[in-house]
Amino acid sequence: MTNQTGIKAFVFDVFGTVVDWRSGVAREARPFLNRYAPALDAFDFADAWRREYSPAMEEVRSGRRPYVRLDVLHRENLVKVLTHYGIVGAAESEIDELNLAWHRLDPWPDSVEALRRMKREFIIAPLSNGNIRLMVDMAKRAGLPWDAILGAEVVRAYKPSPQVYSETADMLGLAPAEVCLVAAHNGDLAAARRCGLATAFVARPTEHGPHQQTDLKAEQAWEFVVGDLNELADEPGCCR
Repeated sequence: MTNQTGIKAFVFDVFGTVVDWRSGVAREARPFLNRYAPALDAFDFADAWRREYSPAMEEVRSGRRPYVRLDVLHRENLVKVLTHYGIVGAAESEIDELNLAWHRLDPWPDSVEALRRMKREFIIAPLSNGNIRLMVDMAKRAGLPWDAILGAEVVRAYKPSPQVYSETADMLGLAPAEVCLVAAHNGDLAAARRCGLATAFVARPTEHGPHQQTDLKAEQAWEFVVGDLNELADEPGCCR
């Protein structure tokens, strides 16, 4: 199928859109919790850790803190969560290892096949708040066939700061309209659209578990609205 959209690159939010962070973090945390807090549900622990994500990045986005990579924020947030739950006695090396849970997340079932299909026609890359090493480790483990690693650490800013989107397009040598952000989060897409990027919403209604209340549907008329990434690859003008 011929590409008639003018899009030359698809860039992807990763946590929640390409990979299932909640199940992966819970899986990785479970042996640790069995040692130190056996009564604590691993999914509750994963949710608590994730809740620290946006506030930690806002310290950087606001200028109150210089840029530091997400691995650093994740570890600081992990210590906060351990303190919150009264978990004590873990060695620093154990905390370091648990922090690598975010490097070992599984893709959603449709992700790898769809990315391989789209790669035949387009540049594909993450546009994630995750740092470079995190993205590389995840891609190697999960088989994500990126052409490049782009995102927060490259730009040294966190989404939804405008420069993350605009500088990414510039790095690819493309006009913003030639780049499409794919995300399961309406806020991410809205920020990309304000910078001139095309947008694709993919529904991930269990990203936050079975009782998810947010991002259950597209909230604007994005250029593409799909149920999974294979459906995006099937879109007219997307790829063969």
